[in-house]
Amino acid sequence: MLKVGFLFLRLMGLVFYRLSVFFYFIAIRLAAPFNNKARLFTDGRKNTFPSLEKQLKENNAPIIWVHCASLGEFEQGKPVIERLAERYPSYKILLTFFSPSGYEVRSNYIVADLIHYLPLDTPSNSRRFIELTRPSLVIFVKYEFWYFYLKELDKRSIPTLSISSIFRPNQIFFKGIGGFQRKTLKLIDHFFVQTQKSSDLLLSIDVNQVTVSGDTRFDRVYDTCQNAESISGVSEFIGDSKTMIIGSSWPEDMEILNPFIESNRLKYIIAPHEISESGIEELIKGLKKPFARYSDAPSIWQKKDVLIIDNVGLLSRLYRYGDYAYVGGAFGKGLHNTLEAATFGLPIFFGSKNYIKFQEAIQLTRLGAAFPIGSYRDLQTKFDNLSEHVGPVARNFVEDNLGATEKIMAYLNGKL
Repeated sequence: MLKVGFLFLRLMGLVFYRLSVFFYFIAIRLAAPFNNKARLFTDGRKNTFPSLEKQLKENNAPIIWVHCASLGEFEQGKPVIERLAERYPSYKILLTFFSPSGYEVRSNYIVADLIHYLPLDTPSNSRRFIELTRPSLVIFVKYEFWYFYLKELDKRSIPTLSISSIFRPNQIFFKGIGGFQRKTLKLIDHFFVQTQKSSDLLLSIDVNQVTVSGDTRFDRVYDTCQNAESISGVSEFIGDSKTMIIGSSWPEDMEILNPFIESNRLKYIIAPHEISESGIEELIKGLKKPFARYSDAPSIWQKKDVLIIDNVGLLSRLYRYGDYAYVGGAFGKGLHNTLEAATFGLPIFFGSKNYIKFQEAIQLTRLGAAFPIGSYRDLQTKFDNLSEHVGPVARNFVEDNLGATEKIMAYLNGKL
């Protein structure tokens, strides 16, 4: 009787899954005329199969397929993709994205040979996609476990990995009603997880092919920062002053930072999350010190205390010029990347409201290299009491966590 109950729950899970995918697609279609992201989501998928058919018509090279939900997952997959391209040049790299925020930013990524949106997970789409691409190896980065794709890959005995994955006890995989989701996980040949806790959770549901490799983001950030090019004019702007780099700031962050900027004789480089003209104007309204924009002539910067970065792509290179870092986002949807600042050995400040789900932020805080703050006074107090040992602790934290990419590559060497 108990077995029948489990089978019923699993069947209902499959029904619910199919309905969820169907209604998600309908909702996106209805939103597309009014929402740019939804429009990109639907329009981008219209050409996936015709384009792949054209690109692969005369292809004889084996294919490695790497799937990333969005831009964040791409950054985690990037070190592995580039190592694969370097070591196995006879293979083509197929890169897919679920979200427009990944595809639209990285559709010109030169390391991948083929870049597409992933068609929605249906039996017909998954069968057609895999028949067309015939991958020799598949890598899913961190999240997204698409049942019909995984089932089709398993049926064809195509090796499938999940890398940089992380699991939490409150996820449905580890609940009584999660039989269908557990079945989906068991279709993956091997998991490379970020933490021992994730490994223990998988082992508790009889998913045994698990390696604790760590997070490939450490490798990516370290490599990026080691090879970061200088930015013309920034050293001259800073001169002999101590400097705070404010990365991915939101208005909620600036409410706390504005009085700090006014009260402390430092140079400040602000790279706001929102670089639209209205966003920049809102940022400027709160500043009491002389400022310049990056788009102004460098000769104008030198007489100012604050440099506002009004374009994209510079932040990871800017931290090299800092003595302190403030990373935004934690007063809103979530903290932005702290690892780039840590790699350069900067003490890191961020908001105290929404950072708990970011493992590296928690670890940096426990080590005394990062400081959640809730107010201007809190920021000022923690800043005034900084130890000179904080920076090396942050840098050592990154260096101690390198190596996830090589652990994954060691496994792949036996598969390719």
